[in-house]
Amino acid sequence: MTHVVSESCIQCKYTDCVDVCPVDCFHEGPNFLVINPDECIDCAVCIPECPVNAIYAEDDLPEGQEKMLAINAELVELGWPVISRSKPPLPQADEWKEVKIKLHFLKRL
Repeated sequence: MTHVVSESCIQCKYTDCVDVCPVDCFHEGPNFLVINPDECIDCAVCIPECPVNAIYAEDDLPEGQEKMLAINAELVELGWPVISRSKPPLPQADEWKEVKIKLHFLKRL
């Protein structure tokens, strides 16, 4: 099993989760983070670190977020770089953190 970053991360990109990941399975895109399903060891230490509650175990994805498992894997395959140290969130992250439906804002490149 793997963990999955849901669409709640889009337009926020808080990176608190990155610092605690023991295997560097996070990848960074322009406005979103993803988890490499082949690298995730299912330790769950990232879940409580996310200030927008965007990370779930694969089997616990909320209804409507199931597509995010495939999206995480797809974006890793696109070559998004590994991120292993936290960075500041996106400038408007606080304005976006309560918005739940924002997949249409995802920047893939």
